Formats: sequence, C-alpha cells, structure tokens
Amino acid sequence: MTNNSRFKTVDLNRVTTIALDERDSKVAIDLLGYPCPPDSARAFFDSLPGFLKAADLREYIGRVAEARRNGLPFHVLMGAHVIKVGLSPIVIDLMKSRIITGLSLNSAGLIHDLELAFAGKTSEDVQAGLKDGSFGMSEKTGRWFADVAALAKARGIGMGQAAGEYLLENKAPHTHLSLFASARECDLPATIHVGIGTDIVNQMSFFDPAATAEASYLDFKILSHILTEADRGGVVANVGSAVVLPEVFLKALTVARNIKKGERRIVTANFDMISQYRPLTNVVKRPTADGGRGYAFVGHHELMIPLLAWGLKAYVTNIR
Repeated sequence: MTNNSRFKTVDLNRVTTIALDERDSKVAIDLLGYPCPPDSARAFFDSLPGFLKAADLREYIGRVAEARRNGLPFHVLMGAHVIKVGLSPIVIDLMKSRIITGLSLNSAGLIHDLELAFAGKTSEDVQAGLKDGSFGMSEKTGRWFADVAALAKARGIGMGQAAGEYLLENKAPHTHLSLFASARECDLPATIHVGIGTDIVNQMSFFDPAATAEASYLDFKILSHILTEADRGGVVANVGSAVVLPEVFLKALTVARNIKKGERRIVTANFDMISQYRPLTNVVKRPTADGGRGYAFVGHHELMIPLLAWGLKAYVTNIR
C-alpha cells in the first residue's frame, strides 16, 4: 500500500523480533485441563438447589440439549483468555461430541492457538516485555499468522478455516490441542474476527492487513448464516469476550434477522469473571428482548467452563 499520509508513520521494518523458543511463557501443555467423564454429573446437577444461578445453569444445559436434539446449533463465542487458562481440550471434546457446532474467536485466540499447537506454550509476561519493547515480538508467531492470512487469500476461504488447514498441513506437533485444527477435522465452522491494531502480529512489517481483513469479513458472513438457524431455537454462549465478539455477534444477528424473517427464539448466555455492560446488553438482553431467553453467569472460566462441559456431556444426548 502506498503511504500518502501527511503525518509521519513508524517504519515497522526497523522492529527487532525475538525467538519464541527463548521467550518465557506462562502456559504450557502440561498445565491444560482435560474433559471429565460424565458418569456422576447427573447426580451432581440434580442435587443442586432449584434457585437462582443453580437453576439457571441446569435450565441452560437443558436448552442446549433441546437445541441439539432438534438439529439446531450450539455456537460458542470465545475470548482468548479461555485458551490461556487451559480449556482448549475441554472445548475440543465438546466439538468432537457434536455438542458444540461452531466457534468464533478474536484474532488473539488464533495467536494463542497457533503458539500452543506449534510450540506447546503461549502467553508471555506482558509487563516484562513492555519495558524493553520485546512484548509480542515473537517472529514465528507473526509469520504463522501471516501465513494463515495468505492461505485464506489464496484459497478464497475464511480466516478460521485457513487456520485449521494450515495447522494440519504443516503438521503442527500439538494439533490435537488446537481449536482450529480440531474444528477443521470435525468439519465445523470456526471464525476469526479481527481488529487492526489490537494484536501483537500488527507490530510486524510482514502483517498483511488487507488479506487478514478480507478473510475475517468472510468469517463474519459465515457467522451471520449460522445465526439464521440459531435464531429458531438454537443456543449461543459468549465466554470471556468483553467487547469484540459481543459487537460482532449483534451485527451478525441483525444481518440474519434482516435476511430471514420469523419467530425469534434464540437462547444466549454470557460466561465471564465479572458482569460487564456490553456482553450483558448485546448477548443476553437485546437479542432475547422479544423472544428467546438470556442467561448470565459470573465465575472464573477455569471453573465454570469445565462445570458447564460436565453437565453438557451428561444431558446432551440423541443429537441429530
């Protein structure tokens, strides 16, 4: 792109990158969680009191079970923190069980997924790296991300599908821990929704904003199509995304309702560590104001999502 700006810009070719292998990371594969057998889950959930959030959680699990029995989607929106607290194996298990029918993540989710799949570690010390300008400067990470965008452009596919194909074709050592590789193997949609300037890969000169944005825009249209079905009694969960995915979800749902008219019966839930305006408004309240049901659950992801998954594995049966 020719730069005709009258304002000065930084030259990213002057950036000094670092080696990912030598970078300290806070997340390693031996710290990840794993799926718990559902043997005693029914007894546990049946033992819960019939009030407040305990009743809501059982009801929400029941809504997912009903949707999947009717062949309707259970689509999960996820922030990258879900990967960083070791939940990828649990989410992958739900995909392989055909309980989760699709995923949508921000581009930080792809970054952590790529690092985990290729290097077996992710999540650096931001404060330490910010002091000397090394934060986010892993060249391998930037190259992997750029390769995914280039593959998406070459094949005319979305960023999420390209990520899965790239990981599988390049035989990443830990593809079994990759959300995107697993989604591709399960033939499930996985979409990526980027914001330019929000991620470490934007710091490098070989980042291709045009290819990335075009592939992410295709993913937006894929999500919009998924929501045309979810709005007829399907279920959506937003886990740990405070801004990007609630905003993308609201616009994609608007497109879905503009194209496909009819009764609105979408079921939504927000899972986060604190109660925040945008997820509550854009995911829980607005989409269900004139049909459907919205739920809000507050708790740490590393506790709430394994608990949710345990219940889903026990109650979601007879999937179409």
